[in-house]
Amino acid sequence: MKRVVSMLSACVMLGSVSSAAAQEANSSEVMFPNFFSSGIGRSSPIPRQRVSYPGNYAPGSIVVDTRERRLYLITAPGEALRYGIGVGRDGFRWGGVHRITAKKEWPSWTPPAQMLRRRPDLPRHMKGGPENPLGARAMYLGSTLYRIHGSNEPETIGQAVSSGCFRMVNEDVIDLYDRVSVGATVYVKN
Repeated sequence: MKRVVSMLSACVMLGSVSSAAAQEANSSEVMFPNFFSSGIGRSSPIPRQRVSYPGNYAPGSIVVDTRERRLYLITAPGEALRYGIGVGRDGFRWGGVHRITAKKEWPSWTPPAQMLRRRPDLPRHMKGGPENPLGARAMYLGSTLYRIHGSNEPETIGQAVSSGCFRMVNEDVIDLYDRVSVGATVYVKN
């Protein structure tokens, strides 16, 4: 009997330690929500949606509307998949027509010199992976420094926070990446 009581006491103590550890883990997630997050499986605050989209765009083209903070993948004449995106903050928005010149999975990131002048605290280079700010996929736009890329910060979708790139939650950028080809035309409306 004494042995059973000792075992039960140990289980209760382990249970309370596990519960305390779980509470501590949950509070650290609240304090640092994305510190160790890949963003994979985290939904966009702006859900992906099939919509009608007027215009004379070829299927496979992408239209980025920076004012709406939405990206449209043209799927058929008059139809598109609409994604929520984060866009360039004031002074970093731009417009034009480019093509996707490269696609990369878990891309590495080397901040451009202009960004390092503004933010000398940034790393000089980051290997691809869950903590990398380019996220799970990147599509490079022409000869510019800009990309359509993933993000592990879903709270920035629908916001103007970047240095000119277009960010999506990783789940959405993976979906887009799988649907578009190198050479696809990208129309950026500012």
